[in-house]
Amino acid sequence: MFHVKLHGSDAMARGADEKLVSRRIKLPKRIVEKPLRQVSRRLLMALFVMSLTVLIVWIDREGYHDNANGKVDFLDCVYYATVTLSTTGYGDIVPYSDSARLVNVLLITPLRVLFLIILVGTTLEVLTERTREEWRLSRWRKNLRDHTVVVGFGTKGRSALQTLLATGLSKEQVVIVDPSAKVIDIANAEGFTGVVGDATRTEVLLRAEIQKARQIVIATQRDDTAVLVTLTARQLNRGAKIVAAVREEENAPLLKQSGADAVITSASAAGRLLGLSVLSPSAGTVMEDLIQQGSGLDLIERPVNRSEVGKSVRDTDDLVVSVLRGHRLLPYDDPHASPLQLTDRVITIVRATPSSTPPVILGSAD
Repeated sequence: MFHVKLHGSDAMARGADEKLVSRRIKLPKRIVEKPLRQVSRRLLMALFVMSLTVLIVWIDREGYHDNANGKVDFLDCVYYATVTLSTTGYGDIVPYSDSARLVNVLLITPLRVLFLIILVGTTLEVLTERTREEWRLSRWRKNLRDHTVVVGFGTKGRSALQTLLATGLSKEQVVIVDPSAKVIDIANAEGFTGVVGDATRTEVLLRAEIQKARQIVIATQRDDTAVLVTLTARQLNRGAKIVAAVREEENAPLLKQSGADAVITSASAAGRLLGLSVLSPSAGTVMEDLIQQGSGLDLIERPVNRSEVGKSVRDTDDLVVSVLRGHRLLPYDDPHASPLQLTDRVITIVRATPSSTPPVILGSAD
């Protein structure tokens, strides 16, 4: 039986009070006007149409007949415009002259249609909003392939995602999973698709289309949650690359056994960087630069070029620090690292430059 050392509180646990109703997919919202502004604008348009109708009837009031007293005053014009635009039509005030009837055909009828469109427009928009969202969701599911799922949108998740975005990953290829609806709203505002729910549950990960994901970043705050999410994710997707973060170093082997390809011990990594900075502030600055992707120096993994095959690691144009040969990671000074082979991959330090085809990134901020 596994034993996981716990540390601190977790956003996954805090989200339990949000209940099961919050497990849903939330696509990034399109920029629209505020509802109050929309309603106010439509009311002003409706008042303008009504005022224009009253003015038209008032100008041609001699062509109208009131069954009550035969005369049409200003109040009668307002009354006629109201019942006409609302299609009520009591028939107590009617146009009887040719000019009045022609005006009704050419002007009043189009204004009536416009008035109804303005009033019904808001209702129609509400009724069609659900259909549009379902269509967008269906299209999103159909087009989503080889995406990145980030479980936990806290400090670690954000930092890891910033690193991936710096290498060319598009926001459309990212799905955030978090139990907090407020956190997902923030992710939506930044342009990410979000799934609200507990990532330890299979149905929540399936909503994130995790079975089609290429890579999964698990950045929860509790180690036991990370283990459960890793187990569930690996069960649903055997081929995805899973990278997980833990607080306690003794829990790292457990994450490996659960199916994680790489495990980062956040507390230990931060402590080592602090210790290095104490011994050498400059060395600490260099290390921080390496893990901050997209500026200064970058630590990357790339395949060996054909021109480099047969050469020593010291003869390459880039600064090679390790060679990945099969499942073995050889340091640059290992006698077996040279000569380089065509199937090798090298881990190098390069100057950060924009690239249309980004390499595999090794460093990520925690």
